[in-house]
Amino acid sequence: MKVKIINKSKHALPEYETLHSAGMDLRANLDAPVTLASLERTLVPTGLFIELPVGFEAQIRPRSGLAVKHGISLVNTPGTVDADYRGEIKVILVNLSATPFVINDGERICQMVVARHERVEWEETGELNATSRGAGGFGHTGDK
Repeated sequence: MKVKIINKSKHALPEYETLHSAGMDLRANLDAPVTLASLERTLVPTGLFIELPVGFEAQIRPRSGLAVKHGISLVNTPGTVDADYRGEIKVILVNLSATPFVINDGERICQMVVARHERVEWEETGELNATSRGAGGFGHTGDK
């Protein structure tokens, strides 16, 4: 699938790291390093603008390496870039660790997965079909 992209960053276009990768790493596009204090969040620009086909979205997800090594995640994960959005992709990073984290220009800060989606057409009803799970949720199955 071809996707139009404008790259106003100082970095190469995002790319898949392996043949079977689902996501591409996005990089911070910064003029100076940004220090993210413990429990602080910040909006990080990428310098990327995309035009997705109708019926697709770009999901912005945390990088597992940043999460496990430094406690860095995304506040709204996954973030969604809609097909009709034309602004810069920016990422809301949060530091969940006890120590400050420095974000440098070019740092791989998140991953982006492009995925097809469907539109829902609601059908109002007075009842739903029964299942074995029923209304059970949040740990209702217990330990097995």
